Amino acid sequence: MRPSQRRGFKLEHVPATDSRISPRIAAIAESATLKVDAKAKALQAAGRPVISYAAGEPDFATPAHIVEAASAAVLDPKNYRYTPAAGLPELRQAIADKTLRDSGYAVDASQVIVTNGGKQAVYQSFATIVGEGDEVILPAPYWTTYPEAIKLAGGVPVEVFAGADQDYLVTVAQLEAARTSKTKVLLFVSPSNPTGSVYSEQQTREIGEWALAHGIWVITDEIYQNLVYDGVKAISIVEAVPELADTCILVNGVAKTYAMTGWRLGWMIGPADAIKAAGNLQSHLSSNVSNISQRAAIEALNGPQDSVLLMREAFDRRRRTIVAGLNAIDGIHCPTPRGAFYVYPDVTALMARLGIGTSLELADYILDTAEVAVVPGEAFGPSGFIRLSYALGDEALAEGVARLQKLFAV
Repeated sequence: MRPSQRRGFKLEHVPATDSRISPRIAAIAESATLKVDAKAKALQAAGRPVISYAAGEPDFATPAHIVEAASAAVLDPKNYRYTPAAGLPELRQAIADKTLRDSGYAVDASQVIVTNGGKQAVYQSFATIVGEGDEVILPAPYWTTYPEAIKLAGGVPVEVFAGADQDYLVTVAQLEAARTSKTKVLLFVSPSNPTGSVYSEQQTREIGEWALAHGIWVITDEIYQNLVYDGVKAISIVEAVPELADTCILVNGVAKTYAMTGWRLGWMIGPADAIKAAGNLQSHLSSNVSNISQRAAIEALNGPQDSVLLMREAFDRRRRTIVAGLNAIDGIHCPTPRGAFYVYPDVTALMARLGIGTSLELADYILDTAEVAVVPGEAFGPSGFIRLSYALGDEALAEGVARLQKLFAV
């Protein structure tokens, strides 16, 4: 039986012709990363020894001092009521301080909106500035939510692909080739999910100056900016080109840096008119984020950062382990990521060696045969790649790599 005929990771849309469902909503693809992770967890719950590299979720507990702040907040009656939809003033100020500290960008707290996770911030950013038919240049490989959020806003994603030979980093020449009279927004992500690639200061400046010269908005997702290695710094595009401040929206959150994925706390930052419009949207969409999560985030941003450094050291160790292990497999080319907690190997040579046609089929084959869950490249752009998160324990990571090496041994 071919891998594609087994239980798999087929990425499906609800039929757009179903008149019971809005065509725009029916056209949304489910999140491939969450789908693979759910399948892996279901198999684990059934007693299967599946090792999952699917979810972008730190395996660490949220640091104790953050949990203690949340515990205290639960007992404080002032947190039992509605608070400002844009966020607690203390948290908005803490975010402004963090943005100056890490992004080199001085903003007023009034330019910050606190959201239910970074994903809502991504959605609201596109919804706020993208109109019907506007084109958004989307460097690929990309996180699965980006194209769906663009389409939900009525926009048109225009993919610009950079392969492993470019370390998955697009060039200004590629961006310019994709620009049309309908181009309104460039999405800029550094460090990247799914590749872990980080743009240099020069590359960031060149791209920012190109966007500025053509009057193109930039939405920049900085959720992984504190997870960088080898002495690298993730330069914010608005720090590299300060003149972009009037046409740039920053997205960030506490989920990855502080192991707080389940707390659902993100934010967006932008110029006054965009933030006012986004605030109006959020006032109807969700109102304020849980006050308990907001109090926890204040402690995360203002409190001690020792645990962040310890987690980053562990991620760095795992990064080196998984890159070396995957590159030892004939047919896998795994560039060394300099940020986030993902590797994104090119597996086209491996697929050719095995006679497998797509990375969807390859991911299915790996799960069936080695009981290892990876996310196929089709979730992030072209086929021929797989994404593995190394945000899992050292023992599980080593076992998963060992299974892959055994499966693909010549």
